[in-house]
Amino acid sequence: MAATFGGFHPTLFSFLAELELNNEREWFQEHRDRYESEVREPALAFIRAMAKPLQKISPQLLAVDKKVGGSLMRVHRDVRFSKDKSPYKTNVGIQFRHSAGKDVHAPGLYVHLAPEECFLGAGLWRPERDALAGIRKAIAERPEVWTALWKRKGMAVWELGGDALKRPPRGFDPEHPLIDELKRKDFIAVRSVEHDEVLDPGFLRSVAASFRGAKPFVEFLTRAVGLEF
Repeated sequence: MAATFGGFHPTLFSFLAELELNNEREWFQEHRDRYESEVREPALAFIRAMAKPLQKISPQLLAVDKKVGGSLMRVHRDVRFSKDKSPYKTNVGIQFRHSAGKDVHAPGLYVHLAPEECFLGAGLWRPERDALAGIRKAIAERPEVWTALWKRKGMAVWELGGDALKRPPRGFDPEHPLIDELKRKDFIAVRSVEHDEVLDPGFLRSVAASFRGAKPFVEFLTRAVGLEF
């Protein structure tokens, strides 16, 4: 399909807000056509249009416009281990992950659209044990590289988010100058986005520019876990 993206429409947020108030299978089935036209199809068009900009950042970052199993995260919630049994997510999640990644823990780029908040993400969320160890080792051994990448102009719009340990991880010097970074369990950079920006015709260009700015950060993490970038 052609990589044509006409922009997101306010109906995307209105549908998600209604879904939040009516989060049940019967309501969703009755309004499935709206979900397809107001949420899924625009999101898939956005994914298709992001393919070319992503290739300029790294050929390893994939934009897959499949309805199931691609860059668009599924609308159904995994409620097996949750007290909240609401069946549907009330946000649009899009992950452009590394070609070697199989799930949300892979390095990559992320777009989150919801009535309450919108943001962009870059990096790794909850990396697995070996990957986490590799990232911490890379930061500990090359602190000057980690510090320098945050001084790049393109990183000015990003800030680190996620959770961290209360104590230094085992095997690392508690006096290391970047010990707060080494405590991190998530290595995610976040950029908040207003609804007006999402609905602006230039949103795709804005996202692509932000992702280009985060390239040094994502490349550092990707190579730290032993993958090509």
